[in-house]
Amino acid sequence: MKIGIIGAGNIGGNLTRRLTALGHEVSVANSRGPETLDALAEETGATPVTVAQAARGAEIVVVTIPFKKVPDLPAGLFDEAAEGFAVIDTGNYYPRQRDGRIAGVEDEGLTESRWTERHLGHPVIKAFNGTYAQDILDRHRPAGAADRMALPVAGDDAAAKKAVRALIEELGFDTVDAGGLDDSWRQQPDTPVYGLREGVDAVTKALAEASPTRPEAFRG
Repeated sequence: MKIGIIGAGNIGGNLTRRLTALGHEVSVANSRGPETLDALAEETGATPVTVAQAARGAEIVVVTIPFKKVPDLPAGLFDEAAEGFAVIDTGNYYPRQRDGRIAGVEDEGLTESRWTERHLGHPVIKAFNGTYAQDILDRHRPAGAADRMALPVAGDDAAAKKAVRALIEELGFDTVDAGGLDDSWRQQPDTPVYGLREGVDAVTKALAEASPTRPEAFRG
C-alpha cells in the first residue's frame, strides 16, 4: 500500500518505521523540508518529500502534526491522492500547553477531529491520538495474543474506517469502533481510554465511561 505521512515527530516517525518494515511504500514529510529527513529515510527506506507532495498516489494519508498547524497545510493537499483514499488524524488539542484557544472547539463545540476535518476538506478517521509513540514499535502483538492492545477508531466514512482498522490490525493491534466523528470526544485527552494499554473489552468499557464535558485542564 502507498501511504503518505505528514509529520515526522514521535508518532509519524514510528509509524514510518513500522509501516516500511511491513513492506508499505511510505512517503514522509515535515514542516522543515525533506532534506531534514535523510536519517529517517536511510533508516527506513521511506521517501522524504515536501508536505505538498506527501499525499500523491497515497491510499492512506496520516496527518500527525500539532493541532494549531492544521490550517497551515497547503491547499490542494489531496488533489493527487489515490481514488477512495483515507485520512488518519492523530491530533489532539492542547490549548494551554501548545495550541492556544481554538474558537471552533471552544465556542462551536466541535470535536477535535471534526475541526480538523473542516480544515482539511476531506473526511478523517481519528486514531493513534491516545497511543504512546514507543508502543507502536514495542507493543505490537500477533492476532489472538493475550496481551494485544486495542486502539479506538472513530469516523463517519465506513470504507475509510474499514481500511484504517485493517491497517492497525496489520500493525499488531486490535481495534474498537468508537463511533462517528462527533463521538470522538470519547477518546480525546484526559478521557478514560486516552493512553490506555489494554485489550478490546477494557477499551470498550473506557469509551462508554467517558464524559462529554471537556476537562478544565483542556479548555482554552
